[in-house]
Amino acid sequence: MKDKRILFVSSEVVPYLPETELSSTAFNAAKNAHSKGVQTRIFMPRYGVINERRHQLHEVIRLSGMNLVVNDMDMPLIIKVASIPKERMQVYFIDNEEYFKRKAVFSDEDDTLFEDNDERAIFFAKGVIETVKKLNWAPDIIHVHGWMASLLPLYLREFYNEEPLFTESKIVTSIYNNPFEGELNTELAEKVEFDFKADKKIATIKTPNHTNIIKSAIENSDAVIHGSENISEEITSFIDEKEIPVLGFQEENFKESYLNFYTDLVSEK
Repeated sequence: MKDKRILFVSSEVVPYLPETELSSTAFNAAKNAHSKGVQTRIFMPRYGVINERRHQLHEVIRLSGMNLVVNDMDMPLIIKVASIPKERMQVYFIDNEEYFKRKAVFSDEDDTLFEDNDERAIFFAKGVIETVKKLNWAPDIIHVHGWMASLLPLYLREFYNEEPLFTESKIVTSIYNNPFEGELNTELAEKVEFDFKADKKIATIKTPNHTNIIKSAIENSDAVIHGSENISEEITSFIDEKEIPVLGFQEENFKESYLNFYTDLVSEK
């Protein structure tokens, strides 16, 4: 895998958010690949709870400035970047005043999901792709972590399916046991349909609960990794139906197993 390129896209990454199974796995997967000579880029949302001064985030003017259309609205894209101390890894942050300025991540102080989480997820997916296009950085593998990033595979397969930069990219989705309660905005499917028509795939997110959002990521991925030891039976059955490569939960041989899994996928090209 040396000199190959892996794009890590995650809802959460340490040290910018508290340590969870998801945030630490996303970080460690990137760190391990980077240490083996893999070219890496990490993308995450710039939530308002992230301390920009402490983590030394700064705006990248040459990447910022474009507007992304979300549900027929022009939303300014701001790109910020920071380096993880000691690792020499760059992290890119997708930012927008309307979607990410608030001092919270997914829900309010009453633990109620934000009404616009659906649009935040669309904006994040499109923001990552448009930024990578500006960087002209063609990834061999795109590794997705967390539900906020889970619309990325769908957008790559449908909205950006003719983008040459991603023609050879393999999409990997990691599945975690961290569901949210309830549903996202029930208009999610309609907002996605504003960008493209793909009736069968959009049908998956007509009921936008956590399970269906993850199913959407799976059905648009080339491979799946179990990021948690316990995954719901509904999700595991859905993965089995897709007959795509699967890496089970890794506790002890994490580093070697992930790299071997990436290598096998790249060799399939």
